[in-house]
Amino acid sequence: MSRLIATFLGVGLMPLAPGTWGSAAAIPVAWVIHALGGFPALAAATLIAFTAGLWATVRQMRGHFDKDPQEIVIDEVVGMWITLWPLSAGLWHAGMDPWLFPWPGWIGGFVMFRLFDIWKPWLVARADRRGDALGVMLDDVLAGLFAALVVAAAAFVAHGLLGA
Repeated sequence: MSRLIATFLGVGLMPLAPGTWGSAAAIPVAWVIHALGGFPALAAATLIAFTAGLWATVRQMRGHFDKDPQEIVIDEVVGMWITLWPLSAGLWHAGMDPWLFPWPGWIGGFVMFRLFDIWKPWLVARADRRGDALGVMLDDVLAGLFAALVVAAAAFVAHGLLGA
């Protein structure tokens, strides 16, 4: 069970760039969660995924010398879902069709999340240096928070200042 959770049902076992695949796989799942329950459902699912992901990561890291095994992608899923919070919250708050999940928001979020996850600025790098399961999860949570800020700022510019 811990392997299924940690690899997000096997997505982390993809041969090239499993973190990118995990981030990409998180988007349609977030879309369905949002469509079925709005932002509250996505926020709750994120917290559940973080808790289950931490448990699974602890179990999967036992006996590993690698401080952040590539096949563990549940952290990318959590980070990507956090990145999508402003999109989901905005749509939910506006009372938009729950199946609406406009592509500029999730594509921009995906790009920003991958950038912060790979670049690892400031607090993201600090969490990554922990070298434990919590660090594996937290660096992506922080990358997701940074990306969410960019998504929210972009939405403000596009819909607030430009009136689009």
